[in-house]
Amino acid sequence: MKALIIGGSGGLSGMLASMAKETYEVWALTRGKRPLGAGIIPLCADRDDREGFKKAILGAGVTWDVVFDCICMNERHAEQDLEVLPFVSSRLVVISTDSVYDPARKATPQAEDGFFVEEKGAPEECSYAGNKRKMENVFLRYFSGEGEHRLNVTLFRPGHIYGPGFLLGCYPEHSRQKELPDLILAGQPLSLVTGGIHITQPVFVRDLARTMLDSVNREGAFQQIFCIGGPEAVENRLYYEILGRLLGVEIPYGNCLSPDTLMPIPNIPAIYATGSTIYRN
Repeated sequence: MKALIIGGSGGLSGMLASMAKETYEVWALTRGKRPLGAGIIPLCADRDDREGFKKAILGAGVTWDVVFDCICMNERHAEQDLEVLPFVSSRLVVISTDSVYDPARKATPQAEDGFFVEEKGAPEECSYAGNKRKMENVFLRYFSGEGEHRLNVTLFRPGHIYGPGFLLGCYPEHSRQKELPDLILAGQPLSLVTGGIHITQPVFVRDLARTMLDSVNREGAFQQIFCIGGPEAVENRLYYEILGRLLGVEIPYGNCLSPDTLMPIPNIPAIYATGSTIYRN
């Protein structure tokens, strides 16, 4: 069997490519600026070059059993997928984000329905969350369209992804901060939004990649969007405290609520990925 990964050299896409090799012959479409894993067949195009993207994929002369789009960032990218991919595959799995939910009305765990970030304007004028939601809306219109779907599509909305290939840090002001371990070791106080009391449900990169692979042949996942998180929901401050324990230091907090005043974390039911399927507690 054959799989195409749009991306392929990033944290999630690189892990996905490595794991997909156990089942598939794997191609990866990237800009060619970073090395791919051993055995991955390269295709080169800039995702934002519409004609170059189309030429690279159609010019490969391959029919893939599945395409995984790990870098579908806006409505233009979604439109590209629906324009080009039906000619080379009948299955598409796309990564979105749980950032599409309005942060003021977001729940943990978050059901698929909810209140969303809705923005107007070109991709260059919209936020990351706004662009991802507009991308989803392209697929939602496709799902609701009449007639046969030539391309069966599944979207996943992960929260914070952690593991090999990802920088540490979740939630401002220390999200994906390269120097974060050095700041912790140096004893620099961390600035956590509202003292780090916001709940996060991080997902391990290997679990997310495994779920993407497992969804390929599941008809119940066709034309669907799924939220996905890890098995535990925790306050953001606990995320940083775990980092501190691993580094052998205590986390000093800056101008924020004292951890001693915060309520304990409740036992929250989780939507999570494990093994070969998606479960809801």
